[in-house]
Order: sequence, then structure tokens, then C-alpha cells
Amino acid sequence: MKNPNYKDIELLPLSVIKAARAGDAEAVERVLRYYEGYINKLCTRTLYDEYGQPHVCVDEYMKRRLEIKLISSIVTIP
Repeated sequence: MKNPNYKDIELLPLSVIKAARAGDAEAVERVLRYYEGYINKLCTRTLYDEYGQPHVCVDEYMKRRLEIKLISSIVTIP
């Protein structure tokens, strides 16, 4: 049976989500990898140097905060 997909992106299997809720570290890591691109997009910032040149980068502090929020919301679901 094919895994369901949305806009040609394969969705996370329900078994992985259930394992992550149960506290399986590998499943939580797989969920983090699944959402990594979205989190990077949310944390992308444009910084300007002293010459006014723009530099696009990922705010690592914000990225870690979002990952921690995701992990805590997975683990604390009633």
C-alpha cells in the first residue's frame, strides 16, 4: 500500500506519530526531520552588513526554540 501524500510530499505515517507521542527518540527525530524545511523557512532572516549588502541566514536560536516547542507539544498531548 502506498503511503498517502499531499502535493507530492509523503506524509508521516501514523505509527511514527504514535511512537513519538510514546517517547521514542528516533520517532521524535524523524518528526523533526520532516518539519525541518518548514522550520528553516520560518526562521529565515535577512541581515545587512556594514555596506548594506543583504545576507539571508537561518536564525539558529529561533530554530531551536521552535524545535523545542514541537517536541514538547508532541510529548505532552493528552
